[in-house]
Amino acid sequence: MLEEAEGLAVGHWELAKDVSEWIEILAIAVIAASIVIALVVGVRTALAVDALAGVEAVKRQIGRGLLLGLDLLIAADIIRTVTLEPTLENVAALGLLVVVRTFLSWSLVVELTGRWPWELDRKGTREPVPSSDSHSSSPDELLS
Repeated sequence: MLEEAEGLAVGHWELAKDVSEWIEILAIAVIAASIVIALVVGVRTALAVDALAGVEAVKRQIGRGLLLGLDLLIAADIIRTVTLEPTLENVAALGLLVVVRTFLSWSLVVELTGRWPWELDRKGTREPVPSSDSHSSSPDELLS
């Protein structure tokens, strides 16, 4: 194994293991909370606007929570792989996980914005594309 630096060697970092586990727990909590928030926002939007707007609000909110949750899970995997078990097999598995989760993130961005993450909108910015419904109040405005 590698030389010890200040009493700690790769693979013996209990703090890194604990941190990666807490980040995973946080990711699960973020996803679960986003589902609960999405349902509340969806019901409020459906009652204030219409059912279709409510469904769109739920999809948008869950998508945002999933994106954040996926980012947190990737961070936990990187911490675990780099600090605890940096073997070629584990790094390759991490690479595959990052590719799959990145593809899922991009798919969610396409679902939420209607375009790929690297594409600019008509104004030349990366702002989300407004929804196509013609109602004056957006679901986000209903939360304020």
